[in-house]
Amino acid sequence: MKAKTVQFPDGTSVPAIGQGTWFMGEQRSERRAEVDALKQGLDAGMTLIDTAEMYADGEAERVVGEAIAGRRDEVYLVSKVYPHHAGGEKAITACEQSLKRLQTDCIDLYLLHWRGSIPLHDTVAAMEKLQQSGKIRRWGVSNLDTDDMQELWKIPGGQECMTDQVLYHAASRGIEFDLLPWCEEHAVPVMAYCPLAQAGKLRHDVLDNPVMQKIAAVRGVSSSQIALAWVTRTRNVIAIPKAVQPQHVKENAAALALFLTDEEIAMINAAFPAPRGKTSLDMV
Repeated sequence: MKAKTVQFPDGTSVPAIGQGTWFMGEQRSERRAEVDALKQGLDAGMTLIDTAEMYADGEAERVVGEAIAGRRDEVYLVSKVYPHHAGGEKAITACEQSLKRLQTDCIDLYLLHWRGSIPLHDTVAAMEKLQQSGKIRRWGVSNLDTDDMQELWKIPGGQECMTDQVLYHAASRGIEFDLLPWCEEHAVPVMAYCPLAQAGKLRHDVLDNPVMQKIAAVRGVSSSQIALAWVTRTRNVIAIPKAVQPQHVKENAAALALFLTDEEIAMINAAFPAPRGKTSLDMV
């Protein structure tokens, strides 16, 4: 079965499941396993890799740089800038440092990690300058809610935003009330971090849920694969799970070709009801 893909507004298609790197680079003893995992993921078709200058103080970017050495052309590379670096010369310097750690001359998609005190119009201006200099191809945002996106859209150049990366999994569905519909209406794909609730207390609630496990058993797959298939059930969401164990990488990649039935989606939706009103944007 054909693997799921998502198309950015500029026409670029990427796999609907990529590779996250949060918590990579924190222990030198894990470096080889992390590099190998990213390489395995690339071999299996998960060619989008997401990282950030924040992760392990830049060490995660170094892990990525090592993993993509010699095969940069295969990779859709995403990194993120701290909010306090997201304007003026600080943005230029931060990007250049990320490029050095990543061992590349251009980042495919550069994101504002979350909103800080620097005005959005200054961030847009910095992103445009980075594009003009060839240091980044496109830019986007992360952890911005609907009102933030609406504000961004009113700024000259703001509509060039390629994505909004936010927390999203079956037990955290708040974006479905207004942010996800807004992004769909404006053809802005959502990038879902922690799609398996990896960094939260809800991981076991999601993966050990009887409904998830029942569907997984019938399908002959893992509950994590069912959870990823649920997150990527539409054509507007990219999931970026982090995996180091070879079996987990293999499972994540196989979920690219796992399509849930309407009945299975309804079962999961009933087990994890979406909020009926506006909720604050989940962040971890």
